Amino acid sequence: MLRWFPSVVLLVLGAASAAFAAVPVGGYDIQKVYPHDPAAFTEGLLYLQGDFIESTGQKGSSGVRRVRLRDGIVVQAEKAPATVFGEGVVDWGNRLYSLTWQDEIGFIWDLKSLKRLSSFRYEGEGWALTRNDRHLIMSDGTATLKVLDPETLKVLRRIRVTADGKPVVNLNELEWVKGEIFANVWMTNRIARIDPATGRVRAWLELSGLPETLQHVDPDAVLNGIAYDQVHDRLFVTGKMWPHIYQISLRPPKDPAP
Repeated sequence: MLRWFPSVVLLVLGAASAAFAAVPVGGYDIQKVYPHDPAAFTEGLLYLQGDFIESTGQKGSSGVRRVRLRDGIVVQAEKAPATVFGEGVVDWGNRLYSLTWQDEIGFIWDLKSLKRLSSFRYEGEGWALTRNDRHLIMSDGTATLKVLDPETLKVLRRIRVTADGKPVVNLNELEWVKGEIFANVWMTNRIARIDPATGRVRAWLELSGLPETLQHVDPDAVLNGIAYDQVHDRLFVTGKMWPHIYQISLRPPKDPAP
């Protein structure tokens, strides 16, 4: 997503704050810090067999890349067409699927070589993708997530996401973590932990305090990137143009103070 004017940002944050309400809030502890390309406009992130797969945005700079965990080196990269604004990415089998913001087109990439194989169409905006063992899950910036058939990419059902009974909009980068959908809420430092059956936000993960959330160098450099290593139970977070990826552990959520 592109740069917003301050008044519009305030409206977004105000709407998000109203929806946060009485949902329990959990904190974090930093376990490790890894380097990350500060020029990467991160739109999608996933962990796969020791590396990160990352998709980047901005017209002319969008694409997919394989990033080595230990040192942040980009070991493979392929560009999307220069006319599109790249968004989220997910793996399925031997392929990657990625979205674009407003072009209503997605791309299919070979997982091993990252070569672009083909494209597909969808309606509306594309923000992010994740998956469980059966389905792909897509966000489009609204309060509704779409559950997709991974073979046909048809919408099978929709999940309306709410917190304290109110819709949660601006759901951005997604990750499936232990049966929950983790979703960045764009322009905030919070991640929603969503029950995929009901759409209810079970808890917020509050990430204010990470160094990049305190610097405010660029209004576009917001929290956006969640990756989960299921084998070793490791959770990673980062943001657009952040110089670090953080491995974090979660503190138990607590009810907000009255």
